[in-house]
Amino acid sequence: MRILFMGTPGFAVAALSALVGSGYDVVAAVTQSDKPSGRGYRLTPPAVKTYASGHGIPVYQPKTLRDEAFAELLARIDPDLIAVASFGKILPGNVIDYPEYGCINVHASLLPEYRGAAPIQRAIIDGKDYTGISIMKMDEGLDTGDVFLQRRIEILKTDDFGTLHDKLAAAGGEMLVEALGGIADGTLKAVPQSSFEAAPTYAQKISREECEIDFTASPDKISALVRGLSPSPLAVTRLPDGRLLKIISATVSENGPARLPGEVTSTSGGVITVACGDGRGRIEIEKLLPEGKGRMRAADFINGRKVSAGDLLG
Repeated sequence: MRILFMGTPGFAVAALSALVGSGYDVVAAVTQSDKPSGRGYRLTPPAVKTYASGHGIPVYQPKTLRDEAFAELLARIDPDLIAVASFGKILPGNVIDYPEYGCINVHASLLPEYRGAAPIQRAIIDGKDYTGISIMKMDEGLDTGDVFLQRRIEILKTDDFGTLHDKLAAAGGEMLVEALGGIADGTLKAVPQSSFEAAPTYAQKISREECEIDFTASPDKISALVRGLSPSPLAVTRLPDGRLLKIISATVSENGPARLPGEVTSTSGGVITVACGDGRGRIEIEKLLPEGKGRMRAADFINGRKVSAGDLLG
């Protein structure tokens, strides 16, 4: 089976690595263009390009999948199956319909829940107890295709976007390999998403406005927001002088006397305790990223006298 792989970030590398490690014939990889990153805005290759190049897999970075040039490239590659994971662009019909065994997608949710761009982050932010991986046969809808396999993954209270991403990526690679074996020999059949009990939901990309912490929300909701956005793009608030303060980790603490939501009630114990919800709830900020600085422990920020009890955040 000649496999064309399509993917871009680290999540996709886990799937590509699983295919390579299982001996599948990955004849080419298609990924997005190099993008500027870091303070110097240096062009940086996608993670899939780096991995594929290091394993001798030809890499293509077309600007569009909808022109004659890509149609000709697809014909030259002539894949029997296209494996897709976090590619970042919608595949047109001529690409989906080309391979004999179809386009098989690794999606980080239990479809039909959390279709779209940010399923991992949304599941944490929404306070879900579990999420999972779906291996799906792609159609022209947005994550609407029939499902071959699903696996449920528990979301721990200690999980953030980074840790859950890595668990789901590893599971996705394992399940892709499992699915391809059944697809090739005809023993695995896909079922329509309409056969599942869950209602379809959409996990749209995280907006900048959604990253702002509302301290009138409950401690649990704030903790979930912080975890869902860490290590990137990070939940954010403002210091009394207007400077941005991004929060890397924060936990729910015991209630206390009523204060204004957003008021720093304590800086003892190396954490910044902040009133939230009805003013009696508490959240403890443990790690943070001040504007213009590097990531640090809250204790170091406190020692630098950058925040004090009585300060109002937000």
